[in-house]
Formats: sequence, C-alpha cells, structure tokens
Amino acid sequence: MNPSDKPNVHVYDDIVEEDNHLPNWWLFTLIGAMVFAFGYWGVYHSAKLLPLPRQAWFEEAAKEAAARSPSAPPSEALLTAISKDPAQQVLAQKVFQSTCVACHGPHGEGLVGPNLTDKFWLHGGKPLDIYSSVSKGYLDKGMPAWGPVLGDEKVKLAAAYVYSLKNQNLPGKAPQGVEEK
Repeated sequence: MNPSDKPNVHVYDDIVEEDNHLPNWWLFTLIGAMVFAFGYWGVYHSAKLLPLPRQAWFEEAAKEAAARSPSAPPSEALLTAISKDPAQQVLAQKVFQSTCVACHGPHGEGLVGPNLTDKFWLHGGKPLDIYSSVSKGYLDKGMPAWGPVLGDEKVKLAAAYVYSLKNQNLPGKAPQGVEEK
C-alpha cells in the first residue's frame, strides 16, 4: 500500500508526514503554562492585585538603601548596618581619624579620653548611646559636642565606627565606666 493512499498522510520529497497525536505530558505542560500565563497576567497586569516583581524589588532595594544611608534618622539598626558595611566604614574611619584621634588614639585605645575598644563604657555602649555621646558631648568630662561641628551624617559615621571598635580589647588606657554585656 502506498503511503499517499492513506487519508491525512502527506508526502513531500519522499518524506512521509503522518498525523500523530502529541504525548499527554506535552499537552499538560502546554495547558499548564497557558493557565499560569493567564493567571499571571490577571494578577499582575489586568487586576493589578500585586505590583510587578521587578517594581517590588526596586522599591524594596530603595527602602534598604535609604535605611542604610547616613542621612536616615539615627537608629540602632542604621548604626549597626553602617558599622558592618565596609564602604561606610572607610568613610567612618576618616571621620574618626580627623576628629577623635587626639583624645582616643588612632585605634580607639584611649589617650586623654577613655578606651573605646574594651567593654567598659562611661555613658553606655549601645549604638544610640554612642551616637548621643558623640553628638551632644560631655563638656564636664572634656568631650566636646561634635553634632554642631560635624553635622548629623558624620556623627552617625563616627558613632558607627566607635561601635565597631567595641570589644576589641586593644591595650591602652585602663577601663573606665560600667561593664556592658
């Protein structure tokens, strides 16, 4: 029997094309992809129930960048994030070197001012306590108020740098203040 005698059989250049059915797994995959595509379109584009994933990612990244920015209001999370960010630490170290070295030493080991690398603190060793000490100062103990001189951003950088020095226990001035856990 000649293949061209069968119904629904095509022959072209002696190649026989038959009408075979697609495998079921292929059909289920196709139908599943179509259902997903219509659902995705309905949720993200038509009804706009959710923001597009790329848009949501950009918004979240912008919020995180704003929270890590030295221009954000001071918080423990911000100061801790700055103290762990290498790029911010370079800037923070420059601020420390230009303003704090004369009293606290090049590594925070303490000269005239207290040792900043141990676990003893005169006015609290939490990030916001350090920020307050740098910003407002303690004139009765010789610590000037650096807030008006440096500005808020540099005070945050300095406080974050001092917080990063905490518990390094470098040899220097004897411990002063209350032990922080």
